[in-house]
Amino acid sequence: METITSADGTEIAFERTGSGPPLVLITGGATNDHTRWEQAGVRPTFAEHCTVYAMDGRGRGESGDADEYALEREVEDVTAVVDAVDGPVTLLGHSVGALYPLEAALRTDNLGKLILYEPPIAVGDHELGVEEVVTEIETLLNDGEKEQALVLFLQAVGGLSPEELDALCSAPTWQDRVDVAHIIPRGLQAADEYEFDASRFAGLTTPTLLLSGSESPPLYKDGIEALNKALPNSRIVTFDGHAHVAILTATDRFIDEVLAFTRESN
Repeated sequence: METITSADGTEIAFERTGSGPPLVLITGGATNDHTRWEQAGVRPTFAEHCTVYAMDGRGRGESGDADEYALEREVEDVTAVVDAVDGPVTLLGHSVGALYPLEAALRTDNLGKLILYEPPIAVGDHELGVEEVVTEIETLLNDGEKEQALVLFLQAVGGLSPEELDALCSAPTWQDRVDVAHIIPRGLQAADEYEFDASRFAGLTTPTLLLSGSESPPLYKDGIEALNKALPNSRIVTFDGHAHVAILTATDRFIDEVLAFTRESN
């Protein structure tokens, strides 16, 4: 693993593999680290075509952490990694891990393309409404029930189906996610406080691919539609019959869409 120092002095770890145009991966979920991209062979396949930089978010994997937390710190972490790469970079983020690249895109000049898979953007009548679930998760954590807290998060916030949850539980990285379940509440609260202002992105002409599942909760699908309207150079690709983790449930299609986009001329 390599490291870069973020704006607040926190060491952020990433692993570099492959060769070719740079592709930076930002994992979703409050407890994932860079190994999430190993599932179903996603990162190894990307590495056959790109130089892949897979990040560990702060507090996860081999990255450091700090006492004070805010979504802005995660954005600074992503920006630090992107700026350290010999670009222009394609930046890919999933779920809440897609919020950070969206904001980082306004803070770096080293970005070539942007791929966002269902960031939790509350628009219209939608709200994340995580207050109650955060309280339940904190109660489970205080009782030492880390795995139950993680499952509750994935079901109540991620909207995962039983089949999708089974796929995650059987992954070799499951215990690693359980071990850092204590950071779930802070990430949820930060995402809940995020306010999407479409006007801020009117000048973001970076080519952007927006990924969504046809079976995803309305919050995610409507957020993607709002992003598509706000961004001047974007398009949506929908995974029919899949939801928020098509990375696992429609892996081949996901890989094909990402690689095809990286090859397109601007």
